[in-house]
Amino acid sequence: MSNKVNEFNDYRKKMNDKILAENNLILKRIFNIDTHAYSDGTLPAKTKEMLGLVASMVLRCDDCIRYHLEKCYLQNVSKTELFEIFAIANLVGGTIVIPHTRRALEFWEELENSNF
Repeated sequence: MSNKVNEFNDYRKKMNDKILAENNLILKRIFNIDTHAYSDGTLPAKTKEMLGLVASMVLRCDDCIRYHLEKCYLQNVSKTELFEIFAIANLVGGTIVIPHTRRALEFWEELENSNF
């Protein structure tokens, strides 16, 4: 796996473990809801991850973008689908989303070059 992907996942896991270790019921429930919301339902998990990626790009959350990019990659989102996701995010969010699109593509390329 690429260094950027490893660094992101390692940091995310370390900090999530610290947050969850505090045993705050509300935070645990939020984490649980987040996990379950993206599982298969009426909409397949792949569609939900693509929606999550669009929302994250419009909200300009780079950590969220990386998280959903990795999930989309694992759900076999194609590069053509990815660019349609980028197009919708830029349409809805405006040109301020362009820098996030650049970083998203860079992270996607890291995922493509990783050993998943």
